[in-house]
Amino acid sequence: MARLQQHYAETVRPALQERFGYTNPMQVPRLEKVVVNMAVGKAVSDRKKLDAAFNELTKIAGQKPLLIRAKKSVANFKLREGMPIGCKVTLRRERMYEFVDRLINIAMPRIRDFRGVNPKAFDGRGNYALGLKEQIIFPEINYDEVDEVRGMDVIFCTSARTNEEARVLLEGFQMPFVR
Repeated sequence: MARLQQHYAETVRPALQERFGYTNPMQVPRLEKVVVNMAVGKAVSDRKKLDAAFNELTKIAGQKPLLIRAKKSVANFKLREGMPIGCKVTLRRERMYEFVDRLINIAMPRIRDFRGVNPKAFDGRGNYALGLKEQIIFPEINYDEVDEVRGMDVIFCTSARTNEEARVLLEGFQMPFVR
């Protein structure tokens, strides 16, 4: 069992159950999945950029990403429908908890001028989106092998019904929200 998963079961779940007055333990909000998305706009002209992003995301997430293809053609960007333009990975269970643990405790403290994450980035249904500007904050990425610094989106999908429940859940995981 992952360290963060054990922390959730022993500490976070009972605290949420007490705070929101849930009678059934299955009502307590939980982290369902984490989606990590890396868009590569330069993949239109250079396929090697997408391959590099694919390999980096594989190292970061610990599982093979899915290639994302363009849904529409855009002439100004020289983009055709069906061209690969990014990659994403959906993490669940053990890998999800390991990734969140590494993100919060190892990667985020390595961000330059880091003061915390935006507490207003919830979607109204208990999901939280976070944008990272560079992939080199993860220790799995060797800085000397990186051809270009790319950003990524990390989306936390929870079973919470409101933003307040999701925020308290993520605070239980020590997510560094700005006060």
